[in-house]
Amino acid sequence: MAEFLVKMADERGNVLEQVDNGFSAQEVRDRFSQQGYLVYSVKGRTGLLSGNLFGSKKRIKTDPFIIFNQQLYTLIKAGLPMLMVLDLLARRQRDPFFKSLLENVHERVRSGQLLSEAFEAQQVIPKVYTTSILAGEKSGNLEEVLSRYISYQRITNGFRKKLISSLWYPGLLFTALTIMLSFLFTYVVPQFSDLYKGMGADLPEVTKMLLAFGTTVQGHFFILAPAILILILAVVIWTRSAKGAEVLDKVRFKLPLLGEMWMKYQVALFSRTLATLLFGGLPLVPSLETARNAISSRKISGLIETAATRVREGRALSVALDETKFFPEMAVEMIEVGESTGALHSMLNSVAEFYEEDVQNSMTATMQLVEPIILIFMAFIIAFVLIALYLPIFSLGGQLSGGQ
Repeated sequence: MAEFLVKMADERGNVLEQVDNGFSAQEVRDRFSQQGYLVYSVKGRTGLLSGNLFGSKKRIKTDPFIIFNQQLYTLIKAGLPMLMVLDLLARRQRDPFFKSLLENVHERVRSGQLLSEAFEAQQVIPKVYTTSILAGEKSGNLEEVLSRYISYQRITNGFRKKLISSLWYPGLLFTALTIMLSFLFTYVVPQFSDLYKGMGADLPEVTKMLLAFGTTVQGHFFILAPAILILILAVVIWTRSAKGAEVLDKVRFKLPLLGEMWMKYQVALFSRTLATLLFGGLPLVPSLETARNAISSRKISGLIETAATRVREGRALSVALDETKFFPEMAVEMIEVGESTGALHSMLNSVAEFYEEDVQNSMTATMQLVEPIILIFMAFIIAFVLIALYLPIFSLGGQLSGGQ
């Protein structure tokens, strides 16, 4: 929750200022208005103490959200009233942030708002979820929509976890390489530098270069380390800006192997999201506009927006996607078949399954290639450093043997 500075007047006309927590400025304004205050302004308080360093709002974790929806589905199916369900789930929730969110949703539903409107007002709930709930409320098929959304979340979350788990081992290897190099150049190499200075030996050029680099790193370590951390933080903050995110998105697509996998992953996510919305009874154009919000890639999101405009003008979805000249040909053909047979949402699920499996297989093959490369690189670096450090000792040993 964020902090807001509220300026208001009570029923006697006294002007008050108060700092209050809320999910959005509108939510805080509505709450004080319901209490009888005349609200003049609601301004967010920014800074390191009222928000995080990167300025991103707090989010609900995926796993607790899936569990909540499973419980919501079960209780609704059992015939319990919505207010009782929300109250029960809010009291059972252990996460303080999610608990306060559910309490706010409960209050809004009790005041007459739809469940989808109450969740949308929190501004931290995925648009796909609130749109799906709205479609279920309009069609009177909320239970089926919830069940479909739970399946969608489980599949996408499971797929995301598989991709992340496949990156753990290469990440550990890279971390080990970084620690090893830091230890060599900040401790081992300077020790050999002191040794050779005392001996007064004539060192090979490669050894001189290595010793000079190591002593420089050691001497400026307390400057270099903070500078590197600041640089990393600056890059992270920049990538979260509009311009930085756009540049990062372009770079992702240009990466060898990984660029194609990133594109297929986004297509799979788009297809499964669109299928879930269509199954819930939402029309195609609103489904496209909502599905684009679930896509991380700004480029693909923009292309989907263009396709939605062309579909609104009367073109088929497959034709609109094909005109973007970016979506895979197989995906477009499968969507065309789905449109012609009247089973678009089923075919979109098939598209998602196909590309999810393709991405998983490509990721596995790539990691099998990357892991040995990292190991070979580590071995090469260690061998180079050891040879450079011990070469003068071998030369001195040879000279002593020749002198005898």
